[in-house]
Amino acid sequence: MDPFRSLDVMRRDVERMFSNFPSFLSHMDDMFRMPRVDVHENDKEMIVTCDIPGLERKEDVDIHIDDQTLSISGQVRRQHDVKDEHMHRQERFYGRFYRTIPLPSHAAHENVQASYKNGVLEIRIPKAQSNGKKRIDVQFH
Repeated sequence: MDPFRSLDVMRRDVERMFSNFPSFLSHMDDMFRMPRVDVHENDKEMIVTCDIPGLERKEDVDIHIDDQTLSISGQVRRQHDVKDEHMHRQERFYGRFYRTIPLPSHAAHENVQASYKNGVLEIRIPKAQSNGKKRIDVQFH
C-alpha cells in the first residue's frame, strides 16, 4: 500500500470538510452574531472593546456585569428595508447579537463606564479591591 496515497485521500477529505465551512458560518451568523471583542487590563481596570457597527440608539444595546462575566446583547436595525428580489449581495449584519465574556479579574460594579463611537463599544470596568486576608472571629456560646 502506498503511504502517500493515504495522505492524498486525507488531504482531499480535509479540503472537502472546510469547503463547506464558510457557508456554515454565514448560516450561524444569520441566527445570532457574536461580536468580536478585545479584553485587556491595567492595574486599576479592565477594558473591553467590541465591534458592533450600526447601532443607532443606546436602547439597542444591553450590558450586564457579574463578578467575572460581562454580557453584551442587543440588535442592529436595518436603516432601509430592501426586498429580497432586489438584493444582489448582503454581507453586512442586521439582527440580534449576544456575547458573554469571561473577565480576567473580579469586577467592581460601581463606576463602570461604557461609550460607543465609530462602531466600537468600549467598556471600562474597575477591578474589585481586595482587602487581602480577613480574620474571622469565632463566636462561642
